[in-house]
Amino acid sequence: MHFADVDTSIELPVMEHFYTIQGEGFYSGRSAYFVRLAGCDVGCVWCDVKESWDVESHPILKLDELVNEISSTATNFVVITGGEPALYNLTFLVTALKLNGIETAIETSGCYPLKGNIDWYCFSPKKFKAPCEEGYERANELKVVIYHESDLEWAEEHASKVNNDCTLFLQPEWSRQDRILPKIIEYVKGNPKWRISLQTHKFMQIP
Repeated sequence: MHFADVDTSIELPVMEHFYTIQGEGFYSGRSAYFVRLAGCDVGCVWCDVKESWDVESHPILKLDELVNEISSTATNFVVITGGEPALYNLTFLVTALKLNGIETAIETSGCYPLKGNIDWYCFSPKKFKAPCEEGYERANELKVVIYHESDLEWAEEHASKVNNDCTLFLQPEWSRQDRILPKIIEYVKGNPKWRISLQTHKFMQIP
């Protein structure tokens, strides 16, 4: 697809967008422009951005406006998150970014089939809504948030279904990190196929 084929009149509900440092998972520490789309029906009780759930309370941005703002920075990497970003057709957004030489990643619960040729698929399944099979097939990384120690067994169920090239991460839920992280550390030492993901952006006090 060429830029002339990109429909720049496409609109998306955007809660926020900003240039920062990726704090979690495989690309932790890499500079990244975050696009947080509004709208989610997964309903995680521990979600730290519940304000993203309501589409109506956030502005609608045109594709060309959003891409122009992203391209005005030095970024070469965009993370599309939410909310649940796979609710939307991301084909034109991803294409426009790629045509500007920018890599793309998505952070998704995997509950919906993805529309868009994303470079990196971060699959973070939740107990509150079952993922579709595509999530397991497309996942470049599996990132499971651990709230209770029993979630470790649940994480293994998903790890058994992802493709062989998928990198596995366990991430402590932020409010329970002091309690649950020591258990995750011991678990990863005993099960070295897993890595630990921390929300390092919160330690750095950046968005």
